[in-house]
Parts: sequence; structure tokens; C-alpha cells
Amino acid sequence: LLSATIFDAAAQNTTAEEINRQGKFDNWIVREIKESGLIGGNTKYLYNFNTGDTIRGNIPYDAPDGNVFIPTNVMADVLGIIKGSNQVFPEERGDGFYARLEVMEEAVRVIGIINVKVIAQGTIVTGELYEPIKDTKSPYSKLDYGIPFTDKPKGIKYDYKADVGHERIRASSSSPRKALGEPDFAHLIVFLQKRWEDEDGNIYAKRVGTAYKKIKEDAPEWINGEFLEIHYGDVSGEPFFDPYIELRGEGSDLENFAKNSKGKSTAIREIGWADANETPTHLVFWFSASDGKAFHGGVGNKLWLDNVEIVY
Repeated sequence: LLSATIFDAAAQNTTAEEINRQGKFDNWIVREIKESGLIGGNTKYLYNFNTGDTIRGNIPYDAPDGNVFIPTNVMADVLGIIKGSNQVFPEERGDGFYARLEVMEEAVRVIGIINVKVIAQGTIVTGELYEPIKDTKSPYSKLDYGIPFTDKPKGIKYDYKADVGHERIRASSSSPRKALGEPDFAHLIVFLQKRWEDEDGNIYAKRVGTAYKKIKEDAPEWINGEFLEIHYGDVSGEPFFDPYIELRGEGSDLENFAKNSKGKSTAIREIGWADANETPTHLVFWFSASDGKAFHGGVGNKLWLDNVEIVY
């Protein structure tokens, strides 16, 4: 029992160390995608958090074991048409790099077949992104949210800049472009969840810990070392509570998904707030230049992030 406890503690320390190391966003790999001739045959460069030589060819990306963060840069293959989409970019800072997250509008035009504009949000999450994207149905199910984690840190620390408040636009393959007349802001979220699975493969969770910041003001210069506290237990009555961080059940506006033990992408059904002394099983980081609602966003919003760390 003692050796198992030591092993579990060591595993968590290793995960926290990896979060702190990878959260510097110094390591990037370039993917060279050749888009289909029907949409112009352009070469598109996608960026992922990794090391190594440029990956050339329309190859679905599989992040290596131990990867903590993923950008929502993705290759799509819809009806045989290859399209690359990139909204998270590396930029130099001192001797290293940081991440720029941006809300952008992607246009796909094929005469007689496709003519759509889609809003795509620059987002970084913990977990996995499935490639290639085959359609725009159930967009949240294309992500596996969260990584195993059983520790209870005080919060996170990070450096950031921001250009926010641009007008929200809605545009998807099934909905024409529409300006919504309201500002869009960047969001930082940390969820700690206690998850379990029933015999039918349904995934349930209770929320153990929550950290949340809505970035509503521009920050043209770096704000370094800002601390965001993780609050444990039921936070629905706290002054900082926002509907944006309410429990996310199946069918909610912002669903989270994970693979169950059968390998099927399944909605995570958050059914309640855990007691503050509960031990989590999973950690979700979700950082975005937008509010996260699929195919909505303030085009031109930007969030620059660096030196994301777990704080004990």
C-alpha cells in the first residue's frame, strides 16, 4: 500500500511537471497540408505542440503519449475535400516561444458543391483532438476533454496579453453568417472532475474544482505571473460564479466529451458538485480567444499565452 501511494504521488508530480514544462509553449511542430484542388490546392501550415521535423502530407495527427496540451488546429476531410484550419500560432518571446490564439473566419468555396464560411476559435485544451474532421455535426464530440489527474492544486499561474471585445459572428455550414451585435471575450477555465462510467458506457462526473476568468479588457502589454485560484466544492453561490461555468450536462450549450472504455466519444454528464474534500480523477484546461460556443466568435479576438503552470 505504501509503495502504491508513493507511485501515485510520483505520477501526479510527473504530470504537474509536464504541465509546467509544456505550458511554456516553447516546442512546436509544423504540419504541411496540401488542400484539395477544388478549393484552390493551397499549402496550409498547421502547428502542434511537439518537437521534430516538419510533417509533410495529409496525415491525420496523433499526439504522442504524455502530451498535455493540444491546439484546436485541425485537418478536415469532408466529402473527400481536404482543408486545413489553424488558429493557434507560435510567436517568439526572448529565447523561446508563446502561443497566439485567434478567432478567425474560414471560407470554403467549391462551385456547385460548397460555399460556406465558418467561425473557428483559437483554443488550447488538455486532451485529444480526433483527425480528420469529417463533418461539422456535434463539434464538441471531436475532442476528448481532460487528462487523468488526482491532485488538488491551489490554482494556475500564467502570462497573457489580449485583444478582445470584437463583435460576435455566427457562421457554420448549416447557418448563414450573421453579426450578433454583442462583444466576445477570451476565457480561461480549469475544471477538476471526479468521473465514472456505468455499464452502458455513459460517463458521469461531479465537479470537484473550478477556476474561471473572463478577459473583458484589452491587455496590449504582457501581464506576467497572474494567479487564478481553483475553488473546491459547490461554487454556484460564490460572487464570481457565472452561468458559463455551470455544470455541463448532456445537451448543454457547451458539452464536453471523452472516450469511454469502449473507445466511443461520449458526452460527460456533470450531475452535481462534489464535496470540497473529494479527490478528482481528471483535469480540464480550456483556454480560448472566444466564449467557446461552436461556430460563434469575435473575429479578430486574440489571446497570447505563455508560462502556464500549476501552483501548489
